[in-house]
Amino acid sequence: MTPATKAPPKAAAAAKPAAARKPAPRPAPLPLETLTVQPLEPAGPKRLYLSDVALPHIVDGKLHVIDGDTMRYRGLVATGYAGQATLSADRRTLYVATSYYTRLSRGERTDVVDVYDAGTLAHSHEIVVPPKHAQALNYKGLIAASADDRWVFVQNATPAVSVSIVDARAKTFVQEVDTPGCWTVQPVRSRPNAFATLCGDGTMLTVTLSDDGKTATLARSEKLFDLERDPLFVHAEADGDTLWYVSFAGVLHAVDLSGPVATARAWPLVRGERVREGWRPGGYQVTALHRSSGRLYIGMHRKGGEGSHKNPADQIWTVDTTTRRVLARTPASAAISLAVSQDARPLLFVIDGLKNELVSLDPAAGMKVVRRMPQVMETAVMLETH
Repeated sequence: MTPATKAPPKAAAAAKPAAARKPAPRPAPLPLETLTVQPLEPAGPKRLYLSDVALPHIVDGKLHVIDGDTMRYRGLVATGYAGQATLSADRRTLYVATSYYTRLSRGERTDVVDVYDAGTLAHSHEIVVPPKHAQALNYKGLIAASADDRWVFVQNATPAVSVSIVDARAKTFVQEVDTPGCWTVQPVRSRPNAFATLCGDGTMLTVTLSDDGKTATLARSEKLFDLERDPLFVHAEADGDTLWYVSFAGVLHAVDLSGPVATARAWPLVRGERVREGWRPGGYQVTALHRSSGRLYIGMHRKGGEGSHKNPADQIWTVDTTTRRVLARTPASAAISLAVSQDARPLLFVIDGLKNELVSLDPAAGMKVVRRMPQVMETAVMLETH
């Protein structure tokens, strides 16, 4: 080894042993997270309840709660198998008639009326009813509350047709009333112990309960419409004891429930050249009534005929129910279902049947689109405003 050559360093001096290294300090533990539920703001007249039977997974339906002013999603209520939902007359309570199976889609069936606080969407209790509630697309009248909120009426179909009577105050099922050949429940506003139902022979059946709800008397009207010539949409809009129906051919029927049996008057909505153009109502929830102004909004499509009664609307016709005049014909956003807020400056809410979107329209601005809300629903055809 020459004097200029140095010996290589020893391996022990090149690096510290692994045991001598200190581990990095651990970060401080995260604080425990407390799960909370944000309370809903008080409901206004433009809050929407959108019933969604969710056909791709019908065992798990839902009710979407939406702020119609902003089109923001506010909450969700599970509605089980083909649940039917409605608000109480005082708008404080939400009722859902539904079915539950022990094995989700099979097994023993239990039907209940689930009761929720409409302000918080919190579940309050359930009332067991016969396992017969109508497992159908959502329509107004498949569950309804009486004007004094004592009774809840549940439409049954097995397919035999009947109505379950529920005492909401006593929280119990009372009885089942057979209503063969009749469909949807329409409470009589002036007589809370009574309801009417539309029958396939063209009549209406009025059912009056005893004070305890355990007995019922039935009274059938004269024939009000001809099912073979011009059937009615089962959807009705109520103003006091008056129900507004529209026929497949566009005839308006004002049905009066104030007497012991229903009476009706009718007049054609479609006249002159528009008859030749084939204008007809179409959709599911085909009309919406703004009660204080008496304006009825109707989804109408052109070139209609046999079998077109579910077609999306080409226009929305605004009808003055006092003068029987069509006040406006405006763009419709392919509406299949309509609902209107009941405030002084109402918005009309529609389900766009082509895009499957929720749309708000301004009647004061010629049905100008205010907002659209996409991707909120699966199979929704029913709207209710607060």
